[in-house]
Amino acid sequence: MFNTFVIQLKSRLNYALPGEAAQFTMAPLARQRLSEIQLSEFSPKLSAVLVLLYPEADSIHTLLIERHVYNGHHSGQIAFPGGKFEDNDFELKQTALREAFEEIGVFPEKVQVIGNLTDIYITPSNFLVKPFVGVVEKKPDFIADVREVNQIISVDLFSLNDKSRINEKVISRTSKSQFYFSSK
Repeated sequence: MFNTFVIQLKSRLNYALPGEAAQFTMAPLARQRLSEIQLSEFSPKLSAVLVLLYPEADSIHTLLIERHVYNGHHSGQIAFPGGKFEDNDFELKQTALREAFEEIGVFPEKVQVIGNLTDIYITPSNFLVKPFVGVVEKKPDFIADVREVNQIISVDLFSLNDKSRINEKVISRTSKSQFYFSSK
């Protein structure tokens, strides 16, 4: 099942992707679309993340990290492993693999990068993020970097389509600092 999924996904990544339309289904209302932004005006910091796929328990999983709480834009966030392009990185794919190794202990040579997803611009921190999709043959022995990662979260991809697990909330904004939440 895993190998068939990887072959189909690799093929699909060669076609046009839903990109921004998919990203904006859960984005803040004020977020600008990448197509609306003149990036040359902002000189965003380049970065990359790794969407790592692996077989586990007769399913396909990916992982997310919970970042530690600190004084910064991405404090406490749930994210894919990744980070800023460094001077010693020769391309963004290397950035994604290096950061995954640093944050969760996955060896770059074990990951087969099969494609990438649509870039996303993160306004608060001025990052332009390129997400790479990589696969490994078996679940790695993850090692969370204690300085950067509070928790590693394994996610069953098939559970994401389980309608009974989806919890929608309506967010009403009454002023710049007050939000009200209600379940749908």
